[in-house]
Amino acid sequence: MGSPCELLVETNDRARAVRVGEVAAGEAWRIEDKFSRYLPGNLVARLNNGERIDVDDETANLLDFAQTLYELSHGRFDITSGVLREAWTFDGSDNVPSQTDIDRVLHRVGWAKVSWERPALALEPGMQIDFGGIAKEYAVDKAASLAASETDSPCLVNFGGDLVATRPPADSEGWQVGIDALDQNQGVAQKLIRLQNGGLATSGDSRRFLMKDGIRYSHILDPLNGWPIVDAPRSITVAADTCTQAGMLATLAMLRGLDAEDFLDGQGVQYWCYR
Repeated sequence: MGSPCELLVETNDRARAVRVGEVAAGEAWRIEDKFSRYLPGNLVARLNNGERIDVDDETANLLDFAQTLYELSHGRFDITSGVLREAWTFDGSDNVPSQTDIDRVLHRVGWAKVSWERPALALEPGMQIDFGGIAKEYAVDKAASLAASETDSPCLVNFGGDLVATRPPADSEGWQVGIDALDQNQGVAQKLIRLQNGGLATSGDSRRFLMKDGIRYSHILDPLNGWPIVDAPRSITVAADTCTQAGMLATLAMLRGLDAEDFLDGQGVQYWCYR
């Protein structure tokens, strides 16, 4: 998942808590092993190496979801845009790539170039897919569902700040969750939220950015031009029924740049946006 992962269970039964943790961790590792672009030999590696593959239903569902997000975002959510990392490294430095650097990669980006007719998927030479924009939220939902099937105890699944609460802890208003401060050096949360149930997801640049000549370059890239989204908020957190839904809305809002708040207002969800 590329981040710390935890499961909190309110129970006095240690053995049951351990069992729930094992089940949730097993599901997280399963999804990591299957969909990570960093692992050799898995499904994603084979696709990115040019194989034409008939994928299973789980993968097909994620691809259909990615295509829907591509259409809803008018091409700005694109799981083929991961190759832009060859031009961009968001390490807090001032190493902003040139237009020439970006152009060398940009021609390999574009979901419209992908051959996808369920269940068969094939990529043009040099193209890659990256499920990073949706797989973590999907993993949170799957792990939470399995945890809930193992115990009636309240659980909170937290994979790198993307969350699902199955139910609130006893005698409380919900799990206390903090939204990262925009300045990581502050050491305190920007906002504390009480999450009773459902999903919570955050999109932002507090950890991944570049800074040059007083300009902050977010890691949220526009795959249409290869540059960071203009006038995007620094952080968006959305609450929804599932983590997948919350993550989808947070990402789509971020990709709207200056219109992020207007977009979220139109969705009828609770959100927290910071610029």
